[in-house]
Amino acid sequence: MQNPRQLRNSTFGLSLGAALVALAAAFVLIVVMPQPAQAQTFTVIHNFSGGEDGASPYAGVTLDGAGNVYGTANSGGIGYGTVYKLKNRVWTLDPLYEFTGGSDGANPEARVIFGPNGTLYGTTVTGGVFNLRPYPTVCKTALCPWMETELYYFQGGSSDGFDPEYGDLKFDGLHNIYGTTFYGGNINYNNGYGAGVVYKLAPSGGGYEESVLYAFSVSDGEFPINGVIFDGSGNIYGTTYQGGLSNSGTVFELMPVRGGWTDCTLNNFRNGTDGGYLYAGVIFDPSGTNLYGATSNGGTGEGGTVFELTPIGNCSWTLNTLYSFTETTAPQCGPRGSLVLDGAGNLYGTTYCDGAHGFGNIFKLTPQGSYTSLYDFTGGNDGGNPIGTVAFDSSGMALPLESVSHN
Repeated sequence: MQNPRQLRNSTFGLSLGAALVALAAAFVLIVVMPQPAQAQTFTVIHNFSGGEDGASPYAGVTLDGAGNVYGTANSGGIGYGTVYKLKNRVWTLDPLYEFTGGSDGANPEARVIFGPNGTLYGTTVTGGVFNLRPYPTVCKTALCPWMETELYYFQGGSSDGFDPEYGDLKFDGLHNIYGTTFYGGNINYNNGYGAGVVYKLAPSGGGYEESVLYAFSVSDGEFPINGVIFDGSGNIYGTTYQGGLSNSGTVFELMPVRGGWTDCTLNNFRNGTDGGYLYAGVIFDPSGTNLYGATSNGGTGEGGTVFELTPIGNCSWTLNTLYSFTETTAPQCGPRGSLVLDGAGNLYGTTYCDGAHGFGNIFKLTPQGSYTSLYDFTGGNDGGNPIGTVAFDSSGMALPLESVSHN
């Protein structure tokens, strides 16, 4: 089984250092919630050119209070990716930053998020964790780039990780930053590259100090690709793409203990009817009790699954498969971005290459188990193969995200 980086590169026919070799589009799906699920419109709001606006946007997007959209592109700019802003409703794009491939890093794959101070934080695959903020002087030009600060540059040894990928960064109440890396940690595993880590960045002396909270060792999971979340007690949850008892991925919990953290595997996937190979992270239900997630492969239709995990005791959880997608074109066509939940308990997400045309779709799953495909990508001008997590606007009626097209 290829690891997700190998699989993605062979699918798209591109390497991380390459310039534009795939078209990409940012789009908005307007869903009118009180009406039947068929009442929606789909609009492409930007086609990336591969120039200063970027190319190959893998990640989802983040909205500010005014409805402006912020995101990242993996390549383009001067060749190493960009951070951009799309102005609400007029959808004009401002390039906020173009990575140089030097000390500022290169090739962002995760979306940017707003930190406690109202500025943007994100990661680059080559490099580390960065902060973006407007320059302190008033901008008097049409395009107003932002100032980038590298908070931590991963070294790739056993003491830290390297290659952060899709996952959002998370802040705690003390402004510590948490995330995952694809490789690193226990370098005795995965041909000397390590099986990935969960890390923490703590403010220290005007900068940040990095510490590894947990390093995976294949038997407990491998390749934590999509970041982490917290519960109300400060425990950390996430997923691994591979590893575990059947090498098909896990859901894990990290609990603080004196002097460190201990790992509890909530589920080992077998890549059978339960699914396998988890790109997506997990989210909590509104009560903070049950977890929802998705697999990219397996299930009764072999196209991935949506699942629920319910706690039944100390480090003991029950898996319930809520929906199985039908494979249409290739393995691992199921969801790659994490799910989102609306106020009525409906789950929304995307698949990578399921759907009516084999280019992925946007779907809705109700608490009663009713499944609706809200939009099926064609791989044409509408894009295809969405990876990012969907994001609601303030009215709860729009689902803007990004997709990458083969074309």
